[in-house]
Amino acid sequence: MTFDDVCAIALAWPGVERGASYGTPALKVKGKMLTRLREDGGTLVMPGVGVDEREMLIEAEPEVFHVTPHYRDWPIVLMHLAKADPRAVEALLLRRWRAVAPKRLVKDFDAAKG
Repeated sequence: MTFDDVCAIALAWPGVERGASYGTPALKVKGKMLTRLREDGGTLVMPGVGVDEREMLIEAEPEVFHVTPHYRDWPIVLMHLAKADPRAVEALLLRRWRAVAPKRLVKDFDAAKG
């Protein structure tokens, strides 16, 4: 996967827009961080992943998921996009979108999906 692939997934959801965060490309929902690309151009910063879940992800797929000392105390996991399963990326992104999107957008999105 690439960040363009991530954008293709998330920009289909209501309220998602391109932006920047810490000088790197990012996706936001009404100004709130959905995800961003790290400075290396191949790692996705995925907020909203608690420490227990992060440890489980890293243990299950250490070639995909990791954390640096900088992010150790934050509910964030890092993903190597080139090795990531698109379904896993979409699932984490969608969960994050549901957490940060306005409730009305989520309700309308769910209603449209039937």
